[in-house]
Amino acid sequence: MTDVTESGVAYLALKAAQKIYGKEPDALPADELARVQKMAQKQHELEARVLRSHEARDAMVPQATLQAAMAEIRGRYPDEDDFSNDLARNGLDEAGFSSALERELKVEAILEKVAANEARISDMDVELYYQFHPDQFRRPETRLARHILVTINESMPENTREVAHKRITEIAARLAKEPQRFEEQALKHSECPTALEGGKLGDLPRGKLFPELDQALFELNAGEVSGVLESELGFHVLRCDNITLANVLEFDEAKQHIRKLMEQKRKRVCQQEWIKGLIETK
Repeated sequence: MTDVTESGVAYLALKAAQKIYGKEPDALPADELARVQKMAQKQHELEARVLRSHEARDAMVPQATLQAAMAEIRGRYPDEDDFSNDLARNGLDEAGFSSALERELKVEAILEKVAANEARISDMDVELYYQFHPDQFRRPETRLARHILVTINESMPENTREVAHKRITEIAARLAKEPQRFEEQALKHSECPTALEGGKLGDLPRGKLFPELDQALFELNAGEVSGVLESELGFHVLRCDNITLANVLEFDEAKQHIRKLMEQKRKRVCQQEWIKGLIETK
């Protein structure tokens, strides 16, 4: 193999190892490494066919695009030495890596070109998709929730079960009189990272919290504060800030998402058929 080919295969092996096993090639056992290398070799040969195709004739990667992609990858490393050392461990140097990345971007550009015209979706296509897939546009009821947490830890005097319960009971009593102070009390007293956002848990459907909390949240009216609740984390007080009832997403709200989804699917099919034709043409 030429140096360019070796770099290209090493680059693809690195990507495959990370995607399939979440590791770099040098951390894989022999059988997994052999699988990754075989996949990389086949991918490199397929890419070579793409790059020899008629559609590749005018394809190019602007230098600015390549530089931006390199900068993004470099930014994942603490410094240049770490980047260089990682490349070396995987049989690459910076020039080889840049060449392989440019090749990958060029292949992507060719595939985009192949699918550009075929991926167009009509307004009728979008409307029919909406009509025939109603379940995809039903939205469950959600509650915008906040909580205050006091944990239980018998090894800490201030968090024994008895003391923690006393603390949360006092907080709940204050909030029963002044529920508008919830965010202030969360910031002062909650032992959850959400304290920094006033105890905000987010807009939640059923089933996202511990069962005890989930049941209590969906029994509250908007603006109401719960009594003291207990989960495996400790003691809580909840507030329901807002209720969004179950609904069906209107067509005007959904159509852009549908169009994008259909275009991506059609594009993949078109690209797969084109690549299949390359493989069959020998």
